[in-house]
Amino acid sequence: MPTPVAPEAHGDERGALLSYLDAQRGGVRRAVLGLTEEQAWSAPSASACSVAGLIKHVALCERGWLRTMTGEPVDYTDPAVLAEWSRSFQREEGETVAGVLALYDGIASDTEQAVRGVASMDETFLLPEAPWDAGGPRSWRWALLHLIEEVARHAGHADVVRETIDGKSAFDLVAEAQPEARGEAHAERSEAAAG
Repeated sequence: MPTPVAPEAHGDERGALLSYLDAQRGGVRRAVLGLTEEQAWSAPSASACSVAGLIKHVALCERGWLRTMTGEPVDYTDPAVLAEWSRSFQREEGETVAGVLALYDGIASDTEQAVRGVASMDETFLLPEAPWDAGGPRSWRWALLHLIEEVARHAGHADVVRETIDGKSAFDLVAEAQPEARGEAHAERSEAAAG
């Protein structure tokens, strides 16, 4: 894992799950660090996906899950819903990296507020039937674990696309995003090596 996740406060399951989800969000978000709009929306690998398209997709997926978790009806067999999902990877007229990142920030904030507001992670919601799942009752815990899995898969996908663009790995991007941490770690390693 390129970034450490701080341990939760004793008994704070929500905090632990939200921290891991946020760490994965950070991974997919950092994949656009320093890219031009053209690079961020390009699909240079064997995949048809761009880094910005992956960010848009995970943002819209999280919004969809949040709606489902809070009881908003979603019909995953509706062709319009499936078409929206299919377009979630693609750039639409006028979309920018900054706009997609802002969208994701807002959705992340909504998720945190909803998770902090639910009485228990054991509370359930009804997952509608979908082409990929039979549906049924699910706990909020299950949904957050699923979101962590979903974002982590696409963060790895974004890593491959980004490395194809300019050779930068997730570790390179963490170092660029946190230069002060990199400097402190380098100084500590240098002191340890000298001592």
